[in-house]
Amino acid sequence: MDAIHRPKLKTAFKKARVVAPLHTAGPVAVTPDGSRLVTCVGEDVLLTDVKAGVEICRFAGDTESITALCITPSASHLLLFTSSLSLRIYEIPTSSIPQTKQVKPIRVIARAHDAPVHVCKADPTSTYLASGSADGVVKVWDILRGYVTHLFKGHGGVVSALAFNYPFEPSSVVREQKMQLITASVDTRIRIFDLSAAATRVSGGSKPEAVLEGHVSVPRGLDVSPDGKWLVSGGRDSVVLVWDISSKASPAKKSSKGKGKEAAFAPILHKTIPVLERVEAVGLLHPDEDLAGAPSGPGKLRFYTGGEKGLVRIWDAREGNVLFTLGQEQHEATEDQEEQRQIVDAIYVPAVSTVVSVHADQNILFHSLSTQTLSRQLIGFNDEIIDATFLSPNLPLQASAPSPLADTHVALATNSSLIRVYSTSSLDARLIAGHSEIVLCLDRGAQGRVLASGSKDRTARIWAPMRARGEEGSATVPEWRCVGICEGHAESVGAVAMSRKAFSGDVVPSASGSGSAIEGMRFMFTGSQDRTIKMWDLSAIPFPAAPLENDDEEDEGGARPVKCKSLTTHKAHDKDINALDVAPNDRMLVSGSQDRTAKVWEIEYSASSAGVRGELRLLGTCKGHKRGVWCVRFGRTERVLATGSGDKTVKLWSLDDFTCVKTFEGHTNSVLRVDFLNAGMQMVSSASDGLIKLWNVRDEDCAATMDNHEDKVWALAVSSDESTIVSGAADSVVTFWQDCTEEQQVEKETQRAQLVEKEQDLQNYLALHDYRNAILLALNMGQPGRLHTLFASLASPSDTDPDADPEDARAPSLTGHPAVDEVLRTLPGTDLARLLRYVRDWNARPRTSAVAQRVLHAVVKLRAAADIARAFDDEAAFAAATASAGGDEGGEAGAARGTGAEAEGASREGRGTTALKELIDALIPYTERHLTRMEKLLQDSYVVEHLLSEMDDGLFGELGDEDEDVGGAAMDIDRAIAVAA
Repeated sequence: MDAIHRPKLKTAFKKARVVAPLHTAGPVAVTPDGSRLVTCVGEDVLLTDVKAGVEICRFAGDTESITALCITPSASHLLLFTSSLSLRIYEIPTSSIPQTKQVKPIRVIARAHDAPVHVCKADPTSTYLASGSADGVVKVWDILRGYVTHLFKGHGGVVSALAFNYPFEPSSVVREQKMQLITASVDTRIRIFDLSAAATRVSGGSKPEAVLEGHVSVPRGLDVSPDGKWLVSGGRDSVVLVWDISSKASPAKKSSKGKGKEAAFAPILHKTIPVLERVEAVGLLHPDEDLAGAPSGPGKLRFYTGGEKGLVRIWDAREGNVLFTLGQEQHEATEDQEEQRQIVDAIYVPAVSTVVSVHADQNILFHSLSTQTLSRQLIGFNDEIIDATFLSPNLPLQASAPSPLADTHVALATNSSLIRVYSTSSLDARLIAGHSEIVLCLDRGAQGRVLASGSKDRTARIWAPMRARGEEGSATVPEWRCVGICEGHAESVGAVAMSRKAFSGDVVPSASGSGSAIEGMRFMFTGSQDRTIKMWDLSAIPFPAAPLENDDEEDEGGARPVKCKSLTTHKAHDKDINALDVAPNDRMLVSGSQDRTAKVWEIEYSASSAGVRGELRLLGTCKGHKRGVWCVRFGRTERVLATGSGDKTVKLWSLDDFTCVKTFEGHTNSVLRVDFLNAGMQMVSSASDGLIKLWNVRDEDCAATMDNHEDKVWALAVSSDESTIVSGAADSVVTFWQDCTEEQQVEKETQRAQLVEKEQDLQNYLALHDYRNAILLALNMGQPGRLHTLFASLASPSDTDPDADPEDARAPSLTGHPAVDEVLRTLPGTDLARLLRYVRDWNARPRTSAVAQRVLHAVVKLRAAADIARAFDDEAAFAAATASAGGDEGGEAGAARGTGAEAEGASREGRGTTALKELIDALIPYTERHLTRMEKLLQDSYVVEHLLSEMDDGLFGELGDEDEDVGGAAMDIDRAIAVAA
């Protein structure tokens, strides 16, 4: 009966999702609809679907870093400048389907500027591009034609900001034709240039209409209102200036030095607003933007700023006050943390009422203006990933076992003091701040409702999710707050393990003596570099369901973390403690250390009205590893323990006598993580060799190997239903592995059924002498043995009986059958190339060489040399097309095979020349060897004939002469040689 209900062994995991670096440094751009994001990872440019969190494509670069980029307002083109001073123009794919092939530029201008370009901007009509370089030169480009339309010099240093002014009045029928370009540079001046044709002819296109002076430091942001009346500028002098650029100077105030037309345009400074922080980005909000708690209308003028404090502030330009602030201000942040959190750019997306802020720590935040909340956060770079665990913040206490709300998020500890919490379905993430040093380890409690972390700051913290009322569902990532702190270790905390029975539903006496209560947080263990294990009482930590359901502002804002009490402390090992694990029944603890041992402890825990008591008692020591123990894990169903070590092995220990019962060898470097699957029948391990291995415990063999990392895989987590494995490595890549055992079995069964059907069809074709379909099917199935049998079964062209009736004789044939000749004459290109490869293999063996020579002779006679060469070109083109499509174009393979990929043949002609040459080079030596063998056989036959004739003349006399014609017929050597060939 047990064999019937025993779970099936898992044999395969597929790569379902990858969280790779999204943004490391450089500029960022968002499409006008807010659905796509363009970021830089090293020298590569990525296009990402924001909602799905999937990389759509990469744009082919020139191996140089990106200095500036922008997207046209029509979202049709991407324009970027690199350190090599080149301008590259790409067409943005309209499809959201991921592409494996890099997008090539439609135009490359090798030396667009003489100095690096740091700012560029496309005009509202997506026709022109303005670029400003470090030598103070601004160029305006025609995007589609690729030439310079305007050139402006005279900026006193690096150009720091650009903006187009193309006024649009909704009440007017036609749009005003005047277009202005507004520039800012490090000389603190703002210049306004007229791009209209008339102004270009009058002033030569290089003289500004107006120069605005008001900043005392470099302006970093410029924006113009849609009606072209207002200009806002913000800079590192911590002020925002509001300019009225629609005002005209009166004739009486004309300058005697200037011309009338130029003097008529006289912008004035309308308001100076002190922002009290260095401004890196500023922009005007749309007049109709609906801000929560703030009226909107055509008369309103509001703008946003982003700067050194890492906050996006929304301002009323007329009143000069802050309407509201987006983001959380860090009150106790260090100077280094403040520098990392500052905003380097902010992008306003009016289509979705969102302000996107790009921070110095490579994080990209999407702030909703309508709800004044953080709607999405994308983490650009995770650095080395040290640990990972699944979380279930939305899981109710009375949830059923296979709940859809389980394991909806993943927590990552990286080379940072901030913990990352990702949604398993998208790239949306949150940062948990609290530790002052790097977080080294994570563990979950209460089936994923609570998170514990240990850090180099010598503390451990307990975190609980916090969500306002009405925010239900697992789509959004909740905020987490610290509810408990464990302080007491003398060195960094490298291992944490929480109670496995927390919130199990068991009823226990309440510690306060007020009756019974649901069993709560219970206890937690921490292991440190100080070689001690501490047991902590978590019963005083507030119930984690309360912050999920209650929206109590006092609780959220004023509640401080509980200082947890240490129940016991033990000096457990002689060296650093690397790992801890608590048994599923909360009765045992195991610790692994660099001293090459794992120790098993008995947990004594009791909670009563008198208080909470906890103690540890050593049960046994597991000795046998030759290097330090990196990971320990209890079996979930059996009394076993698994350990992974620096000696490249995983060992399985019995908890009855603490002896090693099995050793798993296969990793080529230190085993860093191990866990159980399938009721203890399988294990999964990760190592420094970048591999994840799946082991069958019973026969100690490796069932599968997963490879998607290039560095040490420190993090490994298994979901509750064991269908998903998450691995994180030092290469900053997180991989979600999905169990595909059943899919693979179904696919194998389908392939087997199709193979049986094809074999039956082949037998039917042969029985019906339908040689065309038989040959095509055998080629399609990739069965050269069946093809050889088919050709060998045909009669040789010289096997026809000379005494047979001429009317019954078969028509002349090169292969032995006219129908087969016709098949070879009309065989499609890719199939012909495949047949010739089979002929090459047959030709290398004496037993099959006769059929090979016959088929080769027929192909050479029936097909032209150009036809054969074209067949190999078609094969190469078809293989390249299949590879570039990633195997998704399988349904079109038949059509491509029939036409020989003529659509791509012209551009790829000659691609199969190398393959054809290799084939001929392989055919010639063996053919020459067969010819030499035949010639020797012919010579030997002449000797035999001569000997027989001599014997005939001497022994039989005239009798031999009379029967000479009969003997000649019997010794038809040429015919014998032809048959042999």
